Amino acid sequence: MGQKINPLGFRLGKTQVYHSFWFCKPKYFSMSLQEDAKIRNSIKDYVKKSKKISLDLEGIVNIGIKKRIGLIKVIIYIGFPNLLIEGQTQGLNRLQMHLKRELIYVNNQLNILIKRIDKPYEQPIILAEYIALQLKNRVSFQKSMKKAIELTEKTGIKGIQVKLAGRIDGKEIARVEWIREGKVPLQTIDAKIDYCSHTIRTNHGLLGIKIWIYK
Repeated sequence: MGQKINPLGFRLGKTQVYHSFWFCKPKYFSMSLQEDAKIRNSIKDYVKKSKKISLDLEGIVNIGIKKRIGLIKVIIYIGFPNLLIEGQTQGLNRLQMHLKRELIYVNNQLNILIKRIDKPYEQPIILAEYIALQLKNRVSFQKSMKKAIELTEKTGIKGIQVKLAGRIDGKEIARVEWIREGKVPLQTIDAKIDYCSHTIRTNHGLLGIKIWIYK
């Protein structure tokens, strides 16, 4: 396997679950898979382009998709309240119309549900967006990484590892910096570990953020 296997795929079926639930014939499988990717990308683009949504810590944790005959059910898991909750039915209707325009189909019924995560700072994508925001505001990477770890200590997790790679602080040579608190058993399949990889664009180039959380 090597050392570069995705921690989520490594535990799929054991401690991780599928984000898409549907069944189709083999000749339609690739089409359905591309449709799922288009739904997720359209929702994320809609959230980014909306002027009323601040990108501080209102990211989308996960998007689940369930398909039946003539029905597509989309469940959006968010960490903090944003326009999709504050607008309630109006915000959902606008998002639903946006998705139907992007997907260009009318035959299937589209239902969208919003669910809020109880412990947002337990999600690696929320912490990655927090670190990205701090780095864009010219905060040092050491403070950003340590503050992200402090936010997770109150949630009761067993360990966290944060890795940052690229031209950190605008240095000429790219390097990798990482920090770890607690234990993160990456080679234990029974260990429930959440992982995310996030990329941010800065004035000096791209920076990559990877976070592992042992729950």
